[in-house]
Amino acid sequence: MPPPAPEVAHDLKTNPPLRSVRWLSAIVFSAPLACGAHTFGTVYNLPVPFWMYAYGASAALIVSFAIVAYFASVTSKRGASASAALQLPQTAEARAFAVLSEPWVFVMRIFSALALMLTIVAGFVGITNSYANINMTLFWIVFVLACFYLAAIVGDLYEVANPWRTLCEWAEHASSQLLFRPRSVYPRGLGYYPAFILYGAFIWLELFGQVQAHSLSVVLVVYTAINVVGAALVGKDAWFRYGEFFGVMFRLVGKIAPIEYVKEKGKPDRYLVRFRKPFAGLLEESADDGSLILFMLFMLSSTAFDGIHETVPWVSVFWKQIYPLLAASIDRPYVFMVNFYYYWQWAMLFISPFAYLLVYLGFVWLAKLATKSQVPVSVLAALFAFSLIPIAFVYNVSHYYTLVVSQGVNLFHLVSDPFGLGWDLFGTQQWMQTPVILDAGGVWHTQVALILFGHIAGVFVAHVEALKRFPDPRRATLSQLPMLLLMVLFTTVGLWILSLPIAGGQVVQPPSST
Repeated sequence: MPPPAPEVAHDLKTNPPLRSVRWLSAIVFSAPLACGAHTFGTVYNLPVPFWMYAYGASAALIVSFAIVAYFASVTSKRGASASAALQLPQTAEARAFAVLSEPWVFVMRIFSALALMLTIVAGFVGITNSYANINMTLFWIVFVLACFYLAAIVGDLYEVANPWRTLCEWAEHASSQLLFRPRSVYPRGLGYYPAFILYGAFIWLELFGQVQAHSLSVVLVVYTAINVVGAALVGKDAWFRYGEFFGVMFRLVGKIAPIEYVKEKGKPDRYLVRFRKPFAGLLEESADDGSLILFMLFMLSSTAFDGIHETVPWVSVFWKQIYPLLAASIDRPYVFMVNFYYYWQWAMLFISPFAYLLVYLGFVWLAKLATKSQVPVSVLAALFAFSLIPIAFVYNVSHYYTLVVSQGVNLFHLVSDPFGLGWDLFGTQQWMQTPVILDAGGVWHTQVALILFGHIAGVFVAHVEALKRFPDPRRATLSQLPMLLLMVLFTTVGLWILSLPIAGGQVVQPPSST
């Protein structure tokens, strides 16, 4: 059934201040902090007025920025290098405390490959009920969410156990041929655009594809074929660095973790496990291509879009502003015209990372002006890009962690009956049958805390990076003032969207034009 046009209970015209905030949120796609309260089906009343949360979060960002700037200034006056004092230890200086030997790596790869195969097979032979078929929970909840979150704690184990790369290597070993030697040199100008395009298709499927158990298996088979062909054309190393988008995502988030995995020279199946301080990985390198910056910004904008695209203010933009113009110029039935609603939503999703890029480059340009730096904007944008990763990560966690808690428990009984055929392989089929319902107030406060923590971490990383580029603490601080302003704006608008339930307004069928 096509979505009816919303009749908003409280018209935006009756509240000019609220109207301005809503329009601002619509223009910037709710900024990288917006997050719709998917857990709530009804209006949730905040414990205190929203403006108190907004002022408090903004004040926390400003105070954290001031503390970092003051610390840098004091360190400089004492004769030490402020950049060196704040710089976290480089990975090369960290000592390995353990080793992932070949047997452990083999077991991890076996497990990941079998999990992928189980997900695909379950979609083809299991029942269509998404809650009774393990493939939906195993892929969306365990892999896309839980394993992604775990990477920020234990590091990028996905690089060690990537199931698609594992399948390529197995095929190569089984045939005793170099099936995946590069047929051509990976084009330097292509960068991370293959991963970006595949990531965009993945988000579109997640939000609009109405993927079910069977169609998910089809998608995974197609994605497997894409990885095999890509690795055969440009080689495994190039493809799984630039083209396989899950690998790019896990690698970026893994930079947050206090643990990293480094291949031993001459031993591709053996990894050194090293400790480092949290967020140190974000300071070891800068974005090596503009397409990687675009990829990171899409990590922000896609989740922001998911948070706002079903809210009343956002939907009202189409039905109150765009739809009347279309209806006046195109004489077609409503059922036909409603297709434009989907086209508009799809277009906004794919435009979002480019809109974020313009905003980001604009504030980097302001930082360049503030410091009178001769460094090109593109170089500065690459230097500060990794400070966005903590924000993108906590934004994703705050948006989806409730799904991990509420639906992840289904895995206990799904492992005993993966296809929904009434089996009880491990005696857990009746476990955790009672739904997990989280308290709305607890969810809200957790989301606020996560978002604030991510922004504070981003401010800190950006300031340390500024001190590396501008050893003078004064210039480093000036360079970060525009970015701080952007963070405060994003936090304020984002927390408002976070407090907005999706089911916040009444909906009615539009008047007939006949």
